[in-house]
Amino acid sequence: MPAIQRVFLAAPTMLLAALVSFLALSTEPARAQNIVDQWASVKPPPPPELKPVTVDPKTTALLMLDFVKPSCNPERGSRCVATLPAVKKLLDEARGKDMLVVYSAYGKLTQKDIVPEVAPNGSEPFVVSSVNKYLRTDLEKILKDKGIQTVITVGTFAHGAVLTTAGASAERGFNVIVPIDGMSFDNLYAEQYTAWHLSNAPGIGNKTTLTKIDMMKF
Repeated sequence: MPAIQRVFLAAPTMLLAALVSFLALSTEPARAQNIVDQWASVKPPPPPELKPVTVDPKTTALLMLDFVKPSCNPERGSRCVATLPAVKKLLDEARGKDMLVVYSAYGKLTQKDIVPEVAPNGSEPFVVSSVNKYLRTDLEKILKDKGIQTVITVGTFAHGAVLTTAGASAERGFNVIVPIDGMSFDNLYAEQYTAWHLSNAPGIGNKTTLTKIDMMKF
């Protein structure tokens, strides 16, 4: 058979194969992008609403989380240092109303490592744990033995101790108040993420109120 005839006879088969390949490619689902691929295109949502709150001193505890010298100093923790005047004001008001105040630290740190501006008075409970201050401590028992229903969480490592302990408090049935000017980390995104998470996370957002210290009444 002449070569030209063989070409014309094969043409329909070649066209059919090409058509099948084209249809297969056109119907293949688009590859989903992951969050790292889309990172630069993400725009932050509007800031959460800050709400005034009235505190019941009899059923509320102030959790002073990780205000320790290694992470709250001008070199490492300058934003923590900046929060100290407002936190000291909140601490004085809480003590003036005989509220329960509980301190925390991490690692091998002790009460002596709390920064002097907001140091414990010697009779206030103190727990040591990682980011979740309920983990391997008697914090929950301390709170429930005092009839606490609401906790105020302030501290450094906003995305660590504050975020995790506030979330764990909500999961244990406590109402949570977070004054944003009482939490800190030198990376601003960590503070922003913490505020968003506490306002929006399932099971946590509905138990959490974001506020500022000067918006709180006792």
